[in-house]
Amino acid sequence: MKDHTVRKHRIIVLGAGYTGAIAAGRLARRLRREDVALTLVDAEADFVERVRMHQLAVGQELRPRPFAEMFAGTGVALRLARVTAVDVDRRTVTVAPAEDGPAEELGYDTLVYALGSGWNTHGVPGTAEHAHDIAGRPGALRLRERLAGLGAGAPVVVVGGGLTGVEAATEIAEARPDLGVALVARGELGDWLSPKGRRHLRKVTDELGITVHEHTAVSDVAAGHVTTADGTSLPAAVTVWTAGFAVHPIARATTLETSDTGQIVVDATLRSLSHPDVYAIGDAALAMGPGDKPLRMSCASGVPTAWQAADTIAARLTGGKVPEASVRYVNQCISLGRSEGLIQYVTADDRAVDAALTGRLAALYKELVCKGAAWGVAHPTLGLPSRRRPVVRGTTGAAAPAATPAPGPAS
Repeated sequence: MKDHTVRKHRIIVLGAGYTGAIAAGRLARRLRREDVALTLVDAEADFVERVRMHQLAVGQELRPRPFAEMFAGTGVALRLARVTAVDVDRRTVTVAPAEDGPAEELGYDTLVYALGSGWNTHGVPGTAEHAHDIAGRPGALRLRERLAGLGAGAPVVVVGGGLTGVEAATEIAEARPDLGVALVARGELGDWLSPKGRRHLRKVTDELGITVHEHTAVSDVAAGHVTTADGTSLPAAVTVWTAGFAVHPIARATTLETSDTGQIVVDATLRSLSHPDVYAIGDAALAMGPGDKPLRMSCASGVPTAWQAADTIAARLTGGKVPEASVRYVNQCISLGRSEGLIQYVTADDRAVDAALTGRLAALYKELVCKGAAWGVAHPTLGLPSRRRPVVRGTTGAAAPAATPAPGPAS
């Protein structure tokens, strides 16, 4: 006799950064556990507060946030593993254990791709071999060890004048005033800020004794120095490379439609244009924001995309109305060490306006934002009660009978 038992709809979320962890937790609070099998894949056992990696690098201790505690009782199954391949035509994901062990293939019905981004060397010779990154915990810990071993007067060069570079340079200079910290920026220091914001940033870098090299590009990184495009050699016992981010390369290796940057091209609901059972969120997605401009890679962009994707998936599975939402920017929050900060207010499409908050109050504001972001990961519905709805047969991406051949092995 044919078995018409309905199997659970398999949702796999790849990556447990801010976006992936929020999406998984929010889906768990939107869908009934008896209807879905929800798996979150990440190589780390603890949530990593990426916005605090510059703090970790200078020796500050961060509060541990174990996923086992965060997702206890939610129905989210955490798989500690590295993603090694994705086959979107067969609807499978290949993972390798975080420790030694054989690779395994997991099948899915809906995939949420949130593998995020890492540092971007831009192909500059010597960067991968000699520079340090703070795009994740492993890099921040390596930099932490290296900085701890430096003696007084050792030169540290931070390459990149954007948000990450500014935060790294000021954090290092404040924590280690005995070091000679330099910041290398392609343009003017803080050229994306308002005049008030630029003045405050320059004031803080001057007070911290940071040497700023403006309108300067680095063409080569060596063990003890960096070379600029005009041939100048800058001594560097440590080089910290913060010149942009690059997305995880796995998406580009699939048949997903991706952009020149390797991001997955999505519609307004974060659904892949080429594969409707795949959603991309955070840095991994090429999503359009206000002014028809791509959203920048940031926590400010990623968190709303996680909300949107999770609510959209839940609505499509339960036969509900797909929510309409758009990401708009309000401010850019910049820490300048522990006692100084800069909150630059911006337009909806992320252009600086005249208003900016500076000083100690801005530092407190940024700290509250960081704490709020971490709280939001553990509370993905922002404190509102869970409303788990049943999956409806026949809706887009709904569960299939157990007798129906799955496109890949079940997880």
